[in-house]
Amino acid sequence: MGCATSAYAVVGRKNKKKIVQESVVFVPQLRAPVQSDLQRQLKGVAPKTTVDRLSCLRNQIQLVAEDTGGSAISELRTALEEYLSLLTSLIKKKNDGMEGCVEFKWKTLGDGRRAELCFTNLWMEMLTVIHMMAALALTEANSLMIPKACSDSSNSVRVVSSDCRRDAVDLLLKASGYLEFCIQEILTRFPPDIKSKLPDDMQESVLQTLSIQALGQGTEIQLGLAVDSQKATLSVKRRLACEQVIYFSQAYQCLSGCEVGSHGCAKKLIRFIYWKFLEAKAAAYYYHGLVTDKGNEPACHVSAVCCFLAAAELLAESKKACFNFCLSPPVTRAPPMWGVMKHLSQKIPEVAFRKSQTYGYLLEEEEKAMQCLPELPDFQLSLRPEEFELPEIETGSTEGNQTHLLSEHLEDYSDNHDDEDEDNDELDH
Repeated sequence: MGCATSAYAVVGRKNKKKIVQESVVFVPQLRAPVQSDLQRQLKGVAPKTTVDRLSCLRNQIQLVAEDTGGSAISELRTALEEYLSLLTSLIKKKNDGMEGCVEFKWKTLGDGRRAELCFTNLWMEMLTVIHMMAALALTEANSLMIPKACSDSSNSVRVVSSDCRRDAVDLLLKASGYLEFCIQEILTRFPPDIKSKLPDDMQESVLQTLSIQALGQGTEIQLGLAVDSQKATLSVKRRLACEQVIYFSQAYQCLSGCEVGSHGCAKKLIRFIYWKFLEAKAAAYYYHGLVTDKGNEPACHVSAVCCFLAAAELLAESKKACFNFCLSPPVTRAPPMWGVMKHLSQKIPEVAFRKSQTYGYLLEEEEKAMQCLPELPDFQLSLRPEEFELPEIETGSTEGNQTHLLSEHLEDYSDNHDDEDEDNDELDH
């Protein structure tokens, strides 16, 4: 999980180095294609030029992904988009002859085992490709939030430029859009027996959770930008913090009741979301307390103190949740305190102590009020997934009727047969 550009190398037994990656943005494990003999399997089924391009692009994605561990994001994205365009053409042309003719194989990067996925469904291949595009967008967003100058030392003061943060938000919206497309346009085409065999990180509940939490993290980054801005009001900051709570609450609910959430990638994801939910709720109560404290009535001050004390408790709980997330396999490390949480980790305990001292006499008089935590205001959510559409069909990329395909196939067969006859004649002489 996380971006390979920022990681600690830990030397264990037998001097084997283990990379402990840093997670600012949650990134699912990347997959890479496994080489398949498409030319042989699709001979006579699709045009030779189409098959050659399909095979070339698939092999390119595999080689680049394996050689770089997925860090060559721009190169991979370009190849995936071109491959997806070709795949879309095959599907939209309703080239049913391809269905079941070729085995598409994928494996998890860094996993020495055999292919994890093997299928013959074109829509399943499209799902895997778009899932990889979403994972790459999340990976790039993660790398933008980890400045290179600070990646070698956790003690460095972390400063992420405003431009990097805005770009990261755009990437999170793009990733959310990819995932929503998978849910709405691809999974709906699968019968229950195929859906049940999907790997954990491609189950609908996990895809939905990833999509929503990407929006939550985008809101978290926006809150950080608001904290740094002198123009942002307390009301704006409170709204962003409350929206963040709603996003992470929705994401948690998507996964918490599912069996898939009890193991593997989904288990780590749900721990990440719980950590972020607690941080968001601490921020929301802090800013709600500041807004409430501006009132003149004693009840306003009591309510504000309740908010500050709740924020302090939630902040402490969030640190434990972060620890649990990091230890959940695969082991990761959390980023050092930075941005809005660095600001709040200092302000919340300080304000909670100061305000409880200031209004201590009111708290004694309003014991009942202390037993009831104020409700956070409900806001309409601002961020939406970036809409994703399949690429346009390339003219002529899959043209060719069955007669032409058969003719191509017979020509290949004739050439191969002539070569065999020549070899046999040479042996006879």
